[in-house]
Amino acid sequence: MNKIEVFVQVGEEIEELETVEKVLYSALDKEKLDNVSFNLIIVDNKYIHELNKTYRDIDRETDVITFALEDDDTVINGSDERVLGDIYISLDKAKSQAEEYGHSLLRELSFLAVHGFYHLLGYDHMTKEDEEVMFGKQKEVLEAYGITR
Repeated sequence: MNKIEVFVQVGEEIEELETVEKVLYSALDKEKLDNVSFNLIIVDNKYIHELNKTYRDIDRETDVITFALEDDDTVINGSDERVLGDIYISLDKAKSQAEEYGHSLLRELSFLAVHGFYHLLGYDHMTKEDEEVMFGKQKEVLEAYGITR
């Protein structure tokens, strides 16, 4: 059984997260994954800035940052569950990007969460070819759930 834990570390309620969680479960289904778990953590710009500075040596906030446990061979789980890692999303950045791009906060949070999910699975967008694959998968998941720009 798949499990997504959602943690909100900002002082407000985010109605969209219920749908975002459903979108992530549909991404797990699309990828035919079972017995997988990961965390989605909603933070503010200050917190994500510190993560970005500490772990990526980039001194600014970002919209999403992931920590994939499968990138580290020293992680031993001791169970049959596959623990993918953590997805951190800045709510501040998601709100400003939703406004900038002219779409809903639901669309922006869903995009960032699915984007982070595919990073946890090892996908990247460093080359044009890799970007086409990753963004194609993201688009399929979002469109299947009716979330478009």
